[in-house]
Parts: sequence; C-alpha cells; structure tokens
Amino acid sequence: MEEFKLIIDAIGGFLWNNYTLYVVVATGIVFTIWSGFSQYFALTHGFKVIKGDYDNDDDPGAISHFQALSTALSATVGLGNIGGVALAISLGGPGAVFWMWVVGFLGMAIKLSEVSLSMIHRNTDDPDNPSGGPMWVVERNFSGKKGLMKYVGKLIAGVFCFALIINTITAGNMFQAWNVANLTEAYFGVPTIATGMILALIVGSVIIGGIKRIGAVTSKLVPIMLIIYILACIYVLSINVTAIPEMLKLIVRAAFSPMESSNAFLGGTAGAAFIFGMQRALFSNEAGQGSSAIAHSAAKTDEPVREGVVAGLEPFIDTIVVCTMSALVILVTGIWNRPAEVQLSDLTVNQSGQSWSIDGSISNAPTLFDGNKVFMIYSGSENTEAGNSLHKVYGRVVLNASGKSIDWDEISSVTPPEINGAVYLDYVGANLTAAAFDKVSSGLGKWLVTLASWLFAISTMISWSYYGEKGVSFLLGEKAILTYKLAFCVLAVLSTTGFIQTDRELNLFANLGTGLCIMANLPILWLFGYQAMRDYKLYISKLKAGEFD
Repeated sequence: MEEFKLIIDAIGGFLWNNYTLYVVVATGIVFTIWSGFSQYFALTHGFKVIKGDYDNDDDPGAISHFQALSTALSATVGLGNIGGVALAISLGGPGAVFWMWVVGFLGMAIKLSEVSLSMIHRNTDDPDNPSGGPMWVVERNFSGKKGLMKYVGKLIAGVFCFALIINTITAGNMFQAWNVANLTEAYFGVPTIATGMILALIVGSVIIGGIKRIGAVTSKLVPIMLIIYILACIYVLSINVTAIPEMLKLIVRAAFSPMESSNAFLGGTAGAAFIFGMQRALFSNEAGQGSSAIAHSAAKTDEPVREGVVAGLEPFIDTIVVCTMSALVILVTGIWNRPAEVQLSDLTVNQSGQSWSIDGSISNAPTLFDGNKVFMIYSGSENTEAGNSLHKVYGRVVLNASGKSIDWDEISSVTPPEINGAVYLDYVGANLTAAAFDKVSSGLGKWLVTLASWLFAISTMISWSYYGEKGVSFLLGEKAILTYKLAFCVLAVLSTTGFIQTDRELNLFANLGTGLCIMANLPILWLFGYQAMRDYKLYISKLKAGEFD
C-alpha cells in the first residue's frame, strides 16, 4: 500500500506543478477579458434564469435551470467546502484562502465558457436523457474529420472520459465518504466502514433512478443544506465579529509573504499558500475540470449560452460565499493554530538507520482520550511543500494499566530530527471545521458539521456518480452503467476501511482526479472556446436588445 501511495504522490507532483496552476489562472484571465467580465451577467441575468423567468417545458432537456444548477452545486458544494477549506488552511496557511477567492472569481468565467461550449454540442437524441460534456464537444468537432484526425478526436475524448472516471472515484466519492466516516467515528464512535455502507445504500437508492430523480433530490437537498450551514457560520462569526477584520488582513498578508511556524501550524512560504489554495478551490468549484457541464447539459433550454450563464454562479456560491464562511470560522476561532494539549516529558529520539523512533511520557492530559490521533512538529530534512524544514510526526493515544501513553510513528529523515515535545490533537479535514464550531458552542460542531457533512457528501456523491456514468456510457456503452453504479457504491465502502490516514494522504487522493480532469479538459477549452465566446456575445447582444423579454 505504501508503494501505491508513493505512485499517487509522484503522479500528483507531475499534475500539480506550478505551471499547471499558472495555466488555469491564465485561462481564467483570458476568458474573463474575452467575455467582457461575464461575471456581471452571471450575477444579474443568471439569478433571473434560475428563478424560472425563461423556463419553457417545450424546450429540449430533462430538468429545469434551477434543478441543473442544484445538481451541479451538489457536486461542488460538498466536503470540499468543509474539509477542503480546512485542508487548505492547515497545509497552506491563511493565505490559501486569498488564492481560493482568485480561483472563485476567475472560475466564474471558465465555468460559463466550458458549460456554454458543452451546451452547444450536447446530444438530445433522447430528450429525457440528454448527454453533454467535453467528450461530446470533441466528438462533434472531429466527427467530420477523416484519417488520422478522426482518431485523434476519439483519443482526446477517451482521455477526458478516463480522467472523469478517476475523478469520480477519488474526489467525488472516496474523499466524501472518508471525511464523513472519520468525522462520525470521532464524535459518535461509529465504525468508519459502517458509515461507508450507509452512504453506499443511500446514494445507490438515488442514482438508480437516473438524472430526473437526481435533479428532484438535489433541488430540495441543496438549498436546505446551504441555509443550515451558512446560518451556523453567521452565528459563529457574529460572536467573533471583532476578529473578522484582522483575519481578512491576515489572509491577504499571508498570501504574499511567508509565515513562521507557531503552535499547531507548520508555517510555510507564500508559494505554499498559492499551491494549496489553488488546489482546494479547483477541487471545490470544479472550474476547468469540465465535469459540471455534464449536469448542466440536461437542462431544458433552446439557448445554450443561457445555461452557461447559470453555471457562472457556481464558483461564486461555492467558493466566494460558502468556502469563505468556513475559512473565517476556522480562523476567527483560532483552531487552525491551536495550542498544545500536553508537553511530552522524558523525550528521547532513537536512531535506526535513517529512521528515528520516539519515546516519552505524558501526564495530566485530561483532553486526550484513548484512540485520539495526535502529532508533534519536528525540524528535519527539507519540506518541499512548505518551503521549510518542518514536518509532522503522528501518533495515537493508548490507555493502559499505567495510564495514558502515545504510540508514535517512525520518522524518516537523513538529518537528526529536533522535537520540542508539544503534542497537538490532529484534526483532519472536516474534523478541523467541526472543532472550530465546538470551540464557540460545545456540541455545535458535533451535531451541525456532522449533519452538514452527511448532507453535503450524499449530494456530492449523487451528482458525481452521474458524471462518471456519462463517462462510462461514452466509453463502454449503456450496458456498462449498472456495473459502474455497483462499483461506485463498493468504492465508497472501500474508502472507509482505513488505508487513508493523514491530511497529506487525503490531499494526495483528492488531487489525483482533479488534476487529471484539468489536464484533459483545458486543451479542449482552448481549442474550441472561441465557439462559446462567439455564441455568448451574440446571446448578450440579444439580451440587451430585449429579444428575450
């Protein structure tokens, strides 16, 4: 298993090099300028469309504009907003939030462009089950080609579908189930595999019914879960309202300058904030991945760009509103940089080759309980991700006849590690956000974040299963769909069996599918994006002329 994780790490390092992030930012800037800042029409005209002002039951498609947005939002507004934001801050610091904002704003133009493009080329041969997405963009643009170009088109479409399926498995399924399972175990002692099985049963019962059932469920589930979560965030922020201006300054300052390590935070360079903020924002709002275009392609409309404008709302709602709420809750409560729970005494570090083992005792640790995951910070070899020499070593609290002790993992380091002995509780992903709520009101995180995480995970898994279904259908045909749906449910259970342990490992698997989809989709957007911009400008000119009134 360790070898497998090393392979995933190597692939992730290739997918998420700085140049990939620069290309995503450049894409957002280009389409923002090219469209004349389409974010404005997304925030004005887009809201009118989802209100139903332009709905027509006779238009081709299966679901309304609002249902299409709800389905796409249910895939984006998920554990990425609770657990993903927490990961970004714990790995990249407060500055990561600034880069999430940048991606959210630029992502509005990217999402509008890729969805408009998919709507132009969607397949409505079966009006009750329309199909669209980047693979259909390629299929339609290369269908008239002959010779080598025809096969090039099939290859590009196939590569995207493969990336989409991997993304469905990792980001849209396993990341969600893992976060919920670990959060539920931490608060209620429910075995993680039991949570995985319950999730698989709930999701399976919905996805069997196809896009109409998915649209009906998500259009009711998404507004409810958003309102509950945002109201809770507002409650926490109102109690800590005086800290908000300082945290906003910290976010901007940390985005451009390195942060020194303090308490539970490793510290890191501005580059680390940029990388982790970009990764988690792209994971959360899916801009550049092309995936949400599949959900929007089911919308009832005879104006392709109209649904693209609706899609432009997604990154705004997901990243600029919901992710910011989560980030501020984590920051104003101070849970991201919390003090140590206890100081390890009689600390010794013993060498065995290039591995180092830790011994030490703890006493008077009332906040540590049997099975708690903890960590210490040590200085050792270079940490290329943070840009310094600091790392975490993890352990687990054990209750025995002589009291409490901690079983520590071994440290792999060429240089002797330097450890100060401060022991911190390990909050991974959604657990960190829950702890922030609990710090304000005991039990709030336990009940609210657990409930929100279940709702977010279920809705995200439902929508992503549909995305993967369309990829499987395009590659293998309709006969493979039932097998795929069963495999999707099985993988949800598999992810909760314990082979992912730390925040870094969780980050690796979440990044794998996201990175593959971006690498596969962006070339398609660059090749054919001019078609979306051409139709977008024509649509806006008609809108301004009052032709749709």
